[in-house]
Amino acid sequence: MREISRIIGVSEAIRTVKALIAQAAPTDISVLIIGESGTGKELVAQEIHDKSHRKHGPILVVNCGAIPQGIFESEVFGHERGSFTGAHQQRLGYFEQANGGTLVLDEIGEMPIDAQVKLLRILEQREYMRVGSSKAKKVDVRVIASTNVNLETAVSRGEFRQDLYYRLKALTIVVPPLRERRADIPLLARQFAINFTERNQLPPAQISQEAMLLLQDQYWAGNVRELKNVIETVLTLERSAQVLEPEHFQPHLYKGTNPALLPVHLSQPQETLDSQLMQHMLLDLRRDVKEIKTLLINTISQAQEAGQQALSTSRLQDMEREQILRVLEENGGNRRKTARDLGIGERTLYRKLKEYNIA
Repeated sequence: MREISRIIGVSEAIRTVKALIAQAAPTDISVLIIGESGTGKELVAQEIHDKSHRKHGPILVVNCGAIPQGIFESEVFGHERGSFTGAHQQRLGYFEQANGGTLVLDEIGEMPIDAQVKLLRILEQREYMRVGSSKAKKVDVRVIASTNVNLETAVSRGEFRQDLYYRLKALTIVVPPLRERRADIPLLARQFAINFTERNQLPPAQISQEAMLLLQDQYWAGNVRELKNVIETVLTLERSAQVLEPEHFQPHLYKGTNPALLPVHLSQPQETLDSQLMQHMLLDLRRDVKEIKTLLINTISQAQEAGQQALSTSRLQDMEREQILRVLEENGGNRRKTARDLGIGERTLYRKLKEYNIA
């Protein structure tokens, strides 16, 4: 029986991803999955598990950015009864729960430094200790890590251990953004439409060629997740339409200038164009505020070497603060959604809010 892949696409970029999955799956090598938010990193991890000899074992996905730092080690490695106040009974950590299977550590860049030491020990010696225990326990778990941030930058800042980074990136799979695999958009759109109508017992609907071209022309900052949401929204609101046309989709698509189409001639003052270009750059990179800062710092360095006037560090901090305030306002003050849209963990967002004195 032919296996059905969860990863849809025929583009060169996605074929490369599938080829790497096929090579990695039969082994126990650690895999680092890199990609923007919404590209489908979890699907890649699931595919590796399903094609491995561990496919009949458990697969557990842990969001490292969602676990408070104070209880991180207890959650991941488990604890013994009485090891700390409130530890009324022994707890199995995620590694024990995933024994014999696969543990996916999402947002690995948010893992506390102390916990990184223990993770490195597991990867190298296949053993760990629960919090409050002095006895090492063996564990048989394949570790897959994923991130939407630049771990090399985190290493240079002392926020991530270099030895762990090199251990995790034994095999790296880069999941391309949707804008780099436009040939896959019709396949994805049709599959999302079929899945949604069948699941909700709605009448089937076709997507016209003109509407499909419109979808292929979008920038899709939210990647596959954004495309899926748009398809499902239109199917819900336009359930009487047998064929979905461009006018059905246009109200639900991002109205700003597509950054992929810049530069273009616009009849606006240069100052306005510069401002709009910066806004679109920040929009594209908003899922990783730390990456924004890094890119701008690199730009400053290059400008200084060329003898050009550089932006000041305070200006970078101002821009970062403005970005956080804008996304926070868009989400009505919801910090969980804000952290998700910025592509950072909630702990990182709280630290930034405190740093910039944002109530």
